[in-house]
Amino acid sequence: MSTPTATAKGYGISDTSKYTDFSVKEYKLKTPQPDDVTLDIAFSGVCGSDVHTITGGWGDLNVPWCVAGHEIIGKVTHVGDNVQEFKVGQRVGVGAQVLSCLKCDRCKGDNEQYCPEMVDTYNAKFEDGVEAQGGYSTAIRTHQRFVFAIPEAIKSEDAAPMLCAGLTVFSPLVRNGTGPGKTVGIVGIGGLGHLAIQFAHHLGAKVVVFSHSPDKKSDALSLGADEFVSTSDEGFAKKYFDKIDYILSAADANSIPLGDLLSTLKVDGKLTSVGLPDEAWEGLQPQMMASNAACVGCSHVGSKKEANQMLKLAAEKGIKPIIDEVLPMSQAAKAIEAVKNNTVRYRYVLKQDLA
Repeated sequence: MSTPTATAKGYGISDTSKYTDFSVKEYKLKTPQPDDVTLDIAFSGVCGSDVHTITGGWGDLNVPWCVAGHEIIGKVTHVGDNVQEFKVGQRVGVGAQVLSCLKCDRCKGDNEQYCPEMVDTYNAKFEDGVEAQGGYSTAIRTHQRFVFAIPEAIKSEDAAPMLCAGLTVFSPLVRNGTGPGKTVGIVGIGGLGHLAIQFAHHLGAKVVVFSHSPDKKSDALSLGADEFVSTSDEGFAKKYFDKIDYILSAADANSIPLGDLLSTLKVDGKLTSVGLPDEAWEGLQPQMMASNAACVGCSHVGSKKEANQMLKLAAEKGIKPIIDEVLPMSQAAKAIEAVKNNTVRYRYVLKQDLA
């Protein structure tokens, strides 16, 4: 069998105070193992996580120079001896995780994204010290557990945002029983929320969207929302008292009308936040949850099992992201700035232009 490529080239950041100053460098890929899949990258989505990381919003970088991007689509160029699921030339994707221990109860129970030894796709290091770098690049190598086959019905540029944004909302939706007979609230209609609306709708739930952006009402309804609620309206929550089974908050903000939203939940209802702002939430108090035994939680991407379920549903139902623009990867700075300044409406996708 041929030897897999040893290096890749990517657009990276070394100084979080200069987060649009991308430089191009060559770097070493993950040390090849029998379970690894190597792919040449065609597209990489631009995720809010990329912005939080390279701007320093989530803290200092863990590596001297960081290639962001964890919504990766490409074609397989090499597979290790243990790989049976994928073939050279196959179109595949990689999301926000590239390794876990694969031995613990969490990994064995389709909860590998919660493994204490998980390795993020970028801004991380493998056990041997090799730096994990992301999708704003020419190639990536990862364990087959973290590679996903892309259905033919989904275009590559549409598939890319699903591998973080899509999976991040799909996993908590299905884990919290979204389906026929349930009323689900979605908070925020951005890069995550607009996908959450579609998945909740096609899973069979009644979907109520809560948003501070009235100009997105028509989008929300066309994506599958049954009702749109402006959180700017005084007393907006009263009509929905005891009506909502589950709320998924995709708002990347540290100030949301949390008390009002929690009041709409049925007894023992839950709100999960997949928006992870730089700053702590304002005004979170246990008393907010006392009147209906509500719970507030968080979630982290999803498992491979859930990723495959998500992609199957998306292919069958025509679920796809709204892409503002597909840009050459050399214009990553433009996309990062737009996401940081909240001038992007939904998603940017970068097309690889280094190879």
